[in-house]
Amino acid sequence: GYAHWKGQVLNSDELHELYEGLKLNKVNRYDYVLTGYTRDTSFLAMVVDIVQELKQQNSNLVYVCDPVMGDKWNGEGSMYVPKDLLPVYRDKVVPVADIITPNQFEAELLTGRKIYTEKDALEVMDMLHAMGPETVVITSSDLQAPLGNDYLIALGSHRKTKADGTRITQRIRMESPKVDAVFVGTGDLFAAMLLAWTHKHPNNLKVACEKTVSAMQHVLQRTIKSAKAQAGEGNKPNSAQLELRMVQSKKDIENPEIIVKATVL
Repeated sequence: GYAHWKGQVLNSDELHELYEGLKLNKVNRYDYVLTGYTRDTSFLAMVVDIVQELKQQNSNLVYVCDPVMGDKWNGEGSMYVPKDLLPVYRDKVVPVADIITPNQFEAELLTGRKIYTEKDALEVMDMLHAMGPETVVITSSDLQAPLGNDYLIALGSHRKTKADGTRITQRIRMESPKVDAVFVGTGDLFAAMLLAWTHKHPNNLKVACEKTVSAMQHVLQRTIKSAKAQAGEGNKPNSAQLELRMVQSKKDIENPEIIVKATVL
């Protein structure tokens, strides 16, 4: 999303070395692991090895995976990571994940199935559950929102197996007002807050998603308001002005007023 970027891409050997250091100091006990944008297949495969080892240390560890691969622009989907990442996500990463947060395009890639209707989306989420994760949230879609074209639909599904072996699935739909700007980092913020709110409400996907999406709205509304003020009347804000107002939104992130309600499907 930026004109320039600097720094190094961490490779799998470097990741392994860092993890070995944690292990030697016996601090490799975690409650959560969260992964996002990755460009390298060997790095991703190393993440899977580490998550499996951490789950042996702590069987209650929750792995939240945002399978960042691509998105749709004007209805056309395209990948912005190398194509050979898809089979690694599909065959290795998603099966060890507990919570995944794909957008519609990524959910279609992972299942090989297109989504045209809400029914399709629910079936795709069931296919994703069958691959491993208990919780699936399709963070954004181009489905028609009941509230109208100015709203963006997100869908969530939580499948739990009870002690007697029966399965219960809770499914929800959320409609958020569209904000007319291109922001960078919204997917990362969404995954991080979903991790936090599912930790606070482990058996209530509806509330966890309402708090996540409401906090997102507070951050985006504050960001666009501030960006427009900086850009001045009639000018389009640039990417520097559209930097997410995270620090300024601290209170909304910690305790969001619920402005987006979820519909239980």
